[in-house]
Amino acid sequence: MTTRTIVAISGGLNKPSSTRLLTDRLVEAAVSELKARGVQAQVEVVELRDHAHDTVNAMLSGFPSGDLKGVLERLAAADGVIAVSPIYTTGASGLFKSFVDIIEKEALTGMPVLLGATGGTARHSLALEYAIRPMFTYLRTDVVTTAVFVATDDWSGQADDVNPLPARISRAGRELAELVAARDETRPGDLYDDVPSFEAMFSKL
Repeated sequence: MTTRTIVAISGGLNKPSSTRLLTDRLVEAAVSELKARGVQAQVEVVELRDHAHDTVNAMLSGFPSGDLKGVLERLAAADGVIAVSPIYTTGASGLFKSFVDIIEKEALTGMPVLLGATGGTARHSLALEYAIRPMFTYLRTDVVTTAVFVATDDWSGQADDVNPLPARISRAGRELAELVAARDETRPGDLYDDVPSFEAMFSKL
């Protein structure tokens, strides 16, 4: 069975958090859709709150260290990304934005990405489109059409008849799965892989 890797980023600050809950729901939807396509998913969920100090240090120094460095490497090597942030004052949380800021500009080029966000009321839902989607567009990722915003009341089970939450999560998971399943397993090698070492060049003199 073909295997694909997904890294899910949860920007929630509390534990437990509605942001992590949405992250898990999106992961479940994507994994289910991949399974239906004969693709096995390996998933890593990253809680940004566990890397908050390293993220700030990376912002200050320009170099990630510790566990954060490994997270960024696995993120760049993934076949798909799920990124979910709480919405504060009409934008992504500072921690989420800082994490995105330390991602190398070319690291996620062409990466399938599913976006999600949580907030107190539905009036913050557009923040996904004007605040979060542009960040990943700048990184040249392949962001799926359907993004999922969940307000506090949405968890009560009172779904909107026109756009029920479960259906939106399922559709978003399906869109991500389609891109991830079609993703070429091959990865481009390092730009300098074929460049001989100085020792090899001098040995021929």
